[in-house]
Amino acid sequence: MMTIGAFSKACRLSPKALRLYDELELLRPARVDPETGYRYYAPEQLEQARLVAWLRRLGMPLAEIREVSTLEPASAAREIRAFWSRIERETATRRDLASFLVTHLTPSLPSKETTMPPGTPDTPAPTPSLELRYAALSDTGRVRPANQDTAYAGTRVLAVADGFGSGGAPASGAAVEALKFLDAEPLAAGSVLNLLEDAVQGATDAVREVAGPTDPETGTTLTAMVWTGSQLALVHIGDSRAYLLRDGELFRITHDHTVVQSLLDEGRLTPEEATSHPQRTLLAKALTGTGAAPPDIRLHDARPGDRYLLCSDGLSTTVPEDVMKQTLKTSTTPSEATHTLITKANKAGAPDNVSCVVAHITTTPRPPI
Repeated sequence: MMTIGAFSKACRLSPKALRLYDELELLRPARVDPETGYRYYAPEQLEQARLVAWLRRLGMPLAEIREVSTLEPASAAREIRAFWSRIERETATRRDLASFLVTHLTPSLPSKETTMPPGTPDTPAPTPSLELRYAALSDTGRVRPANQDTAYAGTRVLAVADGFGSGGAPASGAAVEALKFLDAEPLAAGSVLNLLEDAVQGATDAVREVAGPTDPETGTTLTAMVWTGSQLALVHIGDSRAYLLRDGELFRITHDHTVVQSLLDEGRLTPEEATSHPQRTLLAKALTGTGAAPPDIRLHDARPGDRYLLCSDGLSTTVPEDVMKQTLKTSTTPSEATHTLITKANKAGAPDNVSCVVAHITTTPRPPI
């Protein structure tokens, strides 16, 4: 037997922490002296104590540590992987918000170069403004009798919604319609996230009106972006997707809210198993008549040459990403890209409705002052 002091040194947990973990039934001593109340630990408890210390250092809550510490090693490893995957997703969202706040609160100060008199050799060229060019297209596909998707591209709002259930078409239409007021006037980057949250609440209410409060089978996904003139605010819930083509590389900038994606994140499925999983289309989050879990909301800086694709899963499940990449790179206009992508989906059988929005970020010279 090891005294609590010796055990503390060996496992690098303080006596105070060991007493707390005893009270929480997380790490009970092997023996407690009935007269003095002094705790003794067995050497074989060191491994469990070290695991608790490591998990605490990882930031895992005590309630989760209690569960993980009782599992077999393989099962414990899966739970740790799932926990860290969740932390990474939450951290990415907070990182983007922090970046936005730093930019918003500390606008760039004039530099020495920008204050030099015109005509000097070091005078920088005028910064070009950014322009959004866009197109939207939706198609029933080759199998479905009706189209429940809605695709929209406007001056500032880009959106794709994939409705489901008996009222799927009106639900997707109502969700997109609730965002269109953002097209009406210029938006400041500092307020766009708040406006977008309000718009999503409006979309949720609109879907609830369509579906009714007791119909969980009717709802819609929603993936939308709002243009401020220099940034794009993204809102996403469900399994429609947003992609970014930048510097010749294609990046998926949304995370599917499906049961299968959750299992993949947690390491419970391999990518190969996911493609044939019987519940691969089962949504974990969507806008429904019974309410909605919070969507993902992020802010993206735009660069000249960026090309964005928003699409329903009818496109992403039939057109491989390398084909999307090539189409976005070679199409001269957003309209050409949308027609090409939907044609390719239909040639592949298009078992679902197919919708997409493509936007190009271009530069236009500012007029002379």
